[in-house]
Amino acid sequence: MGQVLVLNASYEPLNITSWRRATVLMLKGKAESLEEDSSQNIRKGIKLPTVIRLRYFIKVPYRELALTRKNLLQRDNNCCQYCGYKGNRLSIDHVIPRSRGGLDSWENVTTACLSCNVKKGNRTPQEAKMPLKRTPFKPLSNLSFEASRQIESGLYKEWTKYVIGWTS
Repeated sequence: MGQVLVLNASYEPLNITSWRRATVLMLKGKAESLEEDSSQNIRKGIKLPTVIRLRYFIKVPYRELALTRKNLLQRDNNCCQYCGYKGNRLSIDHVIPRSRGGLDSWENVTTACLSCNVKKGNRTPQEAKMPLKRTPFKPLSNLSFEASRQIESGLYKEWTKYVIGWTS
């Protein structure tokens, strides 16, 4: 049994919850099922929901996601964006080096293993002939991290049309 993507009445992703909580929301009439797992039933005739939408709108205050090492590693799936190394010897690299006016921003900072970071040095990826696997971007929220991880795992492919900003 899996997790369920919860959408606001405006189809904006709110959070990820358990199938039990989603089922309770549906039974109380507070939510409707948009996507279901056809291979699993909760009970006879009731399918397991994978995406639900609330029937009423919840106002969520906008809060910008902080640029931290943890959030950056999570955005880049704990993977070097130059060679693909996955492990605990990762560092933070500025695409346009700070010595050349590069800023500390989501679009200019990426994850790199120590050897790639040293190899790239004080150059741009083009000058070092080290293309990025994925262009750095500013994530919309923590929810997009979790949803992206679930989509990439192959379990919840139907979430892709609801999680805006996710790119494969």
